[in-house]
Amino acid sequence: MKTLTQVFLALVMTSLTVVPAAAGTVGSANFSGIVNHVSTNNIKVTNPRSHETLSFMILPKFDQVFSADGKTTYQMKAIRAGQYVKVYYDQKAMGMRHADRILLLTSRNQVFGKQ
Repeated sequence: MKTLTQVFLALVMTSLTVVPAAAGTVGSANFSGIVNHVSTNNIKVTNPRSHETLSFMILPKFDQVFSADGKTTYQMKAIRAGQYVKVYYDQKAMGMRHADRILLLTSRNQVFGKQ
């Protein structure tokens, strides 16, 4: 019984340390589009050109919202449905996409607040 427990523990430990091949480095992938939905724990974005929609998990106390040039920071409450955003994300935690950084853009994919 002790050996079975050790084997099970070894399997659990290796499954937790294996990262999916598509995960890449933190924030290595990005997705731009229009916000469909935003809440305290997720954001849903649709790319108007490809009509692809992706959802991203947001960790509590997420504070990585910037203008496109990275000089101005915003609170999560600045993001509204209908805004253009660029989300940098990874998929390390159990294959779920989670946002590492969000950039606010204008409809012309320019810096938020400048037209």
